[in-house]
Amino acid sequence: MGPAARWETRVRGALIALFALAGVAAGIAAERGFPDDTTLLLDARPMRGSKRVPILQIESKGEASIDLWCNRVPAQLVVVEETITILLGTPTAQQCDSDRMQADVDLLAALQQVSTWRRQDDLLVLQGERTLRFYIGTN
Repeated sequence: MGPAARWETRVRGALIALFALAGVAAGIAAERGFPDDTTLLLDARPMRGSKRVPILQIESKGEASIDLWCNRVPAQLVVVEETITILLGTPTAQQCDSDRMQADVDLLAALQQVSTWRRQDDLLVLQGERTLRFYIGTN
């Protein structure tokens, strides 16, 4: 093999390594990016007498629905880098016991105060006056 062929082989090998590293970096960035098209569970225990915990379903383009302790509310998430604004729609009008209804009010208030987000392992952490932690679905 001549010098030109060896040089081509080295360049080709370097390009393959560079593309492999770029693919790994893109994969890491995607893991750390905002979890679009994902179902997330609030890091909380179910309320007494129920198995339900709030669920945040995020679709593409920031469309979302939030299953609260009792009701459901549509939402729009506006994400720019590490900042987030959650625009809430009108919740359903289901009647539950007073503890669940008050928990809905409290969670909606906390969601409206969220201003930043970050990924922490398998969690999406929403930060406002109160920190909300949602487990990212793995299915």
